Amino acid sequence: MENTKQFKVSIGGKDLVIETGLLARQAAGAVTVSYGDTTVFTAVTNTNTPREGIDFFPLQCEYREKFYAAGRFPGGFFKREARPSSKEILTTRMCDRTIRPLFPDGYYNDVQVNSMLIQSDGTREADFLAVNAASAALHISEIPFMGPIGCVRIGRIAGEWIINPTHEQKAKSDIDLLYAGVRGKFLMMEGSAAEISDEDFVAALKRAHEEVEKIIDLQIEMRRALGLPDKDIKDVPQPADKMDFIRAEGGAALAEALLIKGKLERQSKVDAIKADLLAKVSEKWPEIDAVGFVHLFDALEIETVRKNVLERGLRIDGRAQHEIRPLAAQVNVLPRVHGSAVFSRGETQSLATVTLGTKKDAQELDSATGGATSARFFLHYNFPPYCTGEVGRLGSTGRREIGHGALAERSLAEVLPDDFPYSIRVVSEIMGSNGSSSMASICNGCLALMDAGVPIKRTVAGISIGLFTNDDQSQKVLVTDILGAEDHCGDMDFKVGGTRKGITGFQVDLKLRGLTWDLVEGAIKAAHDARLKIIDFMESVIPAPRPELNPYAPRIETIVIPVDKIGALIGPGGAHIREIVETTGAQIDIEDDGTVSIFAVSQESMQAAIRAVNAITAEAEVGKIYEGTVTGIKEFGAFVEIMPGKEGLCHISELSDKRIPSVEAVCKVGDKMMVKCIGIDEQRGRIKLSRREAMKELDQRK
Repeated sequence: MENTKQFKVSIGGKDLVIETGLLARQAAGAVTVSYGDTTVFTAVTNTNTPREGIDFFPLQCEYREKFYAAGRFPGGFFKREARPSSKEILTTRMCDRTIRPLFPDGYYNDVQVNSMLIQSDGTREADFLAVNAASAALHISEIPFMGPIGCVRIGRIAGEWIINPTHEQKAKSDIDLLYAGVRGKFLMMEGSAAEISDEDFVAALKRAHEEVEKIIDLQIEMRRALGLPDKDIKDVPQPADKMDFIRAEGGAALAEALLIKGKLERQSKVDAIKADLLAKVSEKWPEIDAVGFVHLFDALEIETVRKNVLERGLRIDGRAQHEIRPLAAQVNVLPRVHGSAVFSRGETQSLATVTLGTKKDAQELDSATGGATSARFFLHYNFPPYCTGEVGRLGSTGRREIGHGALAERSLAEVLPDDFPYSIRVVSEIMGSNGSSSMASICNGCLALMDAGVPIKRTVAGISIGLFTNDDQSQKVLVTDILGAEDHCGDMDFKVGGTRKGITGFQVDLKLRGLTWDLVEGAIKAAHDARLKIIDFMESVIPAPRPELNPYAPRIETIVIPVDKIGALIGPGGAHIREIVETTGAQIDIEDDGTVSIFAVSQESMQAAIRAVNAITAEAEVGKIYEGTVTGIKEFGAFVEIMPGKEGLCHISELSDKRIPSVEAVCKVGDKMMVKCIGIDEQRGRIKLSRREAMKELDQRK
């Protein structure tokens, strides 16, 4: 259409195309962003006035994948997209974390960012397009957004960087890094790596940033081409007179209260100071409501925490800059569970469990963008209200829980054995929280896996690095192992998981509008040093995976059968395999290549299942004696079933070492008979049996 404007730039050797003007013209800003034949649409809207009665910026991000994008029907009874999948939630969180720092302080209007996948060629993920589309739509709107930003995915195959890799390339890559930046600065990262070195990791970030700058330039060009002026956006600080008042009345007391080590004791003292200041502010300025006071006090608390660190060198709980809180852990805390552990770092505590299952327990994945269709390893993270000593609503799994679980899962997946035949579920129940419970979940999930006897390649630990800066960022202090309050009052939550060899998982949340590269490299170095210390501690608790699985975990045996025997094992309508499962209690998985995996919780069940499978699929062996059942009588001999579905002929001359008048003189249908395989006609598959030879050999054994 004539109103459509198109802008494009080559990213990783392929055009990234932004279009606007065709769809959603009543939105504050709307675009489509395409890469190949994959397209994400985003529309942004906002309210004209601030929302009353809130003390936070009401940003709402949503991302949905429409199955029509891939020419498919949604699953389920209603054949309609319903609740978002974990993948959609993770993409939503990624968009939110990337754009949230770029709205001005003091802006409380509702902003809604709605993104959806409307076209997919199935070759690659669309999450990086959603981030770019959110930025582009906000940038061409008049919403006060301090962008634009750019986002790419980067991988590496055989030492070569790959920008926006396909699913096939991702599977071969040793890093899966989603990176976003503003001009000249780092902004966001998320992903996993196959124990990549710190130096290579930084190189990946910087290579990705080169492409990000091109996407930023394209959005600037787009806004100007649409005839829109450059934005001039200012933060709205808290009123100076009111800040001076509460600083004078309670600043010193708050500075000392924030140095109390115990979280609950510290919070109780801070609450008392807060209540006293509220009474004084309400008396002096009756027009300030409770929400207005929360803004003032929050600003004072952030300012005080920062000054304690930057000017006095004092962290909230009195630790040194890179000191890790006290560590404690034990394994096998739930002996009946396949694997279990408790891990504590300060007041943050996780109870982790491992459950081992069969391939049938794998998680099915359904995405309009293609990629993997199932997952045999997954980590679930639960954050109940009691872990912070609070009363809260108990309901469905929250987005934060899904995000933290996914981060821990990515970090541990890289060290799982390549040929482990089990499905694995790790659950991290957060029992206490005071910062970085996702990193505790990495550590404790690893301990529980080792307790379960899963032969992981190396020990994995996770740690979070924080940052404090002053207003003009002339002072910058990185800190290790941040508390919850340090996360709230600081500038950064830089999470890294990995082994002694290298990095396996990562994610960053920023309040700053970008990091300089010296801070990025400093955070990675601090995370590396802390990670090694935590791994030393973890290996003092359990130095390596247990050599045997927990006695209550299912055992597995693998048998390889000829491919042409698969049908016989399954049986008509699955009758044979069902009978084996029902009679033995084992579970059986059959692969197309003839690999049969048998899972059982007892040795008796396992041996019974193996005998049953072998009985159906085994080939007759010349010289072997079988106990068979007579299934048919002919004048020339008896047909004997020596294995399920496998018969041979015992000629009348082989029934006895003496002359007999008829076959019926020796046996009848249904009789059990010992027979020896004396030959196999390879061309016709006929088996020759001899009762005479079997009886002779059995007599000799006596």
